[in-house]
Amino acid sequence: MQTWSSVSICVLLAVVVRWGVSLNSYSGAGKPPMFGDYEAQRHWQEVTYNLPPQEWYFNTTENDLMYWGLDYPPLTAYHSLICAYVAKSINPEWVELHKSRGYESPKHKLFMRATVLVADLILFIPAVVLYCFYLTDGSSKNKVSILFCFLLYPGLILIDYGHFQYNAVSLGFALWGVLALGLGWDALGSLAFCLALNYKQMELYHALPFFFYLLGKSVQLGLMGRGLFLLGRIASTVLGTFALCWLPFLSDPDHAMQVVRRIFPVARGLFEDKVANTWCSLNALIKFRSILSSDSQVYFSLACTLLAVLPSCVRLMTKPTFWQFKLALANSSLAFFLFSYQVHEKSILLVALPVCLLLNDLPLVAIWFLHASTFSMMPLFLRDGLLVPYVVTSLAFLFFSIYLLSPLEQCSEEQLRLGAYRKLLFFLPKLDLACIVRWKFYISVAAMAGLSFVTVALVPPPHLPDLFPLLVTSTAFLQFLGTFIYFNIVQFSEPPSRKSQKKKKN
Repeated sequence: MQTWSSVSICVLLAVVVRWGVSLNSYSGAGKPPMFGDYEAQRHWQEVTYNLPPQEWYFNTTENDLMYWGLDYPPLTAYHSLICAYVAKSINPEWVELHKSRGYESPKHKLFMRATVLVADLILFIPAVVLYCFYLTDGSSKNKVSILFCFLLYPGLILIDYGHFQYNAVSLGFALWGVLALGLGWDALGSLAFCLALNYKQMELYHALPFFFYLLGKSVQLGLMGRGLFLLGRIASTVLGTFALCWLPFLSDPDHAMQVVRRIFPVARGLFEDKVANTWCSLNALIKFRSILSSDSQVYFSLACTLLAVLPSCVRLMTKPTFWQFKLALANSSLAFFLFSYQVHEKSILLVALPVCLLLNDLPLVAIWFLHASTFSMMPLFLRDGLLVPYVVTSLAFLFFSIYLLSPLEQCSEEQLRLGAYRKLLFFLPKLDLACIVRWKFYISVAAMAGLSFVTVALVPPPHLPDLFPLLVTSTAFLQFLGTFIYFNIVQFSEPPSRKSQKKKKN
C-alpha cells in the first residue's frame, strides 16, 4: 500500500512538472506565416476533420501540402481526427477549413496542451509504471526511484509540453511493446510496436531489435515446431495490424504509394538545421552534401546505418535475451541517429527511451546520456523561448537521479561492465577505469553547463553566427558516439552477474 502511494506521488509530481512546462511558449508562437510544430498539429486536425481520407496526403486546392502537409503515418492522422472532433465540439473556429490557419488563443493553447497530457496519461505513464515494477530488479524503493527519474526525463517533457509534439504516443506504444515482450506476450508486443510504427515512421529506429529478437526466439524454439508457430502468429499479427491502419488507403495502389512518399521524403537532404549526428558534425570538415548527389547521400547513409547496427542485431539473434534486447534497442536507435538520412534533433528521444530502460542496470551512463540528449536540443529550446524550463528540468533531473539512484557509488569496473575495456587496453599500464569514467562524467557535465551559459550570455562573432549551436551539437555528438561504442562493447560482454544484482536488491 505504501509503495503504491509513492507511485501515485511520483505520477502526480510528473504531471505537475509537465503542466508547469506547458504554461510556457511553444514552437512558432506568434511567428507567421508558417508558425511551427504547434500549428502543424492544429492544421492536421483541420485537414483530417474537413477532408476525406483520400485527400489527406494529396496536394489539392483544399489541402496545400506546402503548408504543413501531413507527413506522418495513418495512425497520427486518426489521432488528429479524434482531437479535431473534440475541438469542434468546444469551438468550431479551431478547425475551420482555411480560416483557422495560424489560430492562437489562450483557450486553444489550453486545449492543445490538454490533448498531450491525456495521451501521456493513457499510453506513456502507465507503461512506464508497469515496466518499472514488473521488469526492473531491486527493492520497491529502488523501483519507485527508477520510475520517478524515468518520468522526470526533461527531453521528452520539453519537446511534448514545450515545443509541442505527441512523442509520448509513439514512445508509449513502443514501451508497451517492450513490456509485452519482457513478459513473454510476443504477439501483443508485436501489435503494440506496429501501432508505434504506424504512428511515427521514426520508430524504425527500434524496428530491427524487435525483428531480430523475435526471429532469434523463434529459431531457438525450433523452426520446425513451436518456433514456426510463433513466427506465423507474429507475422499474422503484423500484417493484420498494418492492414487495419492502412485500410482507407489500400483500395488504390497510387493512393498508398502517395502516403509512403509523404512519410519518407528524400528531397530534404542529408540533414537539416544543427543536429548532433555524424553528418552535421563532420560537415565543417567534409561537405558531404556537395561531394555526393542526393541519391548517393541516401544510399551512403543507409549503408553506414546498416553496418553500424548489424553487429548488435546479429548478437541479439544469437542470444535473444531481454538484456540483449534492451541493449540492442539502444544500439540500433543510436546507429540510426548517428548515421541515417534526414535526422532531426528531436529524434534523440527515440534513443532516450531504451536508455531509460537501462537506468537500473547502468545508472551512471544512462543519466549521463539522458542529460546530454537534453543538452543537444538546447538551440531548439532557446528558439522556442524555453530557457527557464530547460534549466530547471535539467537541474532537477540531474539532482534527483544522482540523489535517488546513487550512480556515483555504483561505478566499480564490474558495475560499469568495463571488463572488456580492460582487455582491449591490455598494452597500457593498469588504470583505474572506474575513476576515469567518474571524472569524464564531471568534466562532461561542467562542459555542458559552461556551453549552456556561454550560448545564452554571449553573442557569437558576426562571421560565425552558428558557432555556439555547432559547439553544442559537436559536444553532444562526441558523447553519443562514445555511448554507442560503450553499449556495443557491453552487449558483446558477459550479461550482468547475479552478484551485482543482489547488491542492488540490498
